[in-house]
Amino acid sequence: MKHGVSFRKLNRTSAHRQAMLRTMVTQLIEHDRIRTTLPKAKELRRQAEKVVAWAKKGDEVSRKRAEGYVRTPEAITKLFDVMGPRYSLREGGYTRILKADFRRGDGAEMAVIEYVDRPGEMRKAKPPTGIEAARQAFEATSE
Repeated sequence: MKHGVSFRKLNRTSAHRQAMLRTMVTQLIEHDRIRTTLPKAKELRRQAEKVVAWAKKGDEVSRKRAEGYVRTPEAITKLFDVMGPRYSLREGGYTRILKADFRRGDGAEMAVIEYVDRPGEMRKAKPPTGIEAARQAFEATSE
């Protein structure tokens, strides 16, 4: 039984795993879509969602936290100026994982992880749900 297992080890040491995920989050922010193995994509989704939640808050504490996690200043700028406002109505589910083919060398299952609600996405996102989204949709139709 797998009681208390809260994350995948990905056959790496703790420092290597954390460094890899930080780099992958930075690349995902910069490129909006990356291709990786399926287990890495599933772990990356958890971290990418946290970083977008920090950007949505937009306060100084969240910015400092993101600056300590994301590796490049360009990614920080894009995160807070573009992605924070883009996902202001969405209460979660900022990323999408699409299964891809198998890697030729070792047969590892590959996946594409991408942010939703962006230009050029592979599949259209469902509209955001929640109280704020419903309120804004109601106000838009009543005017």
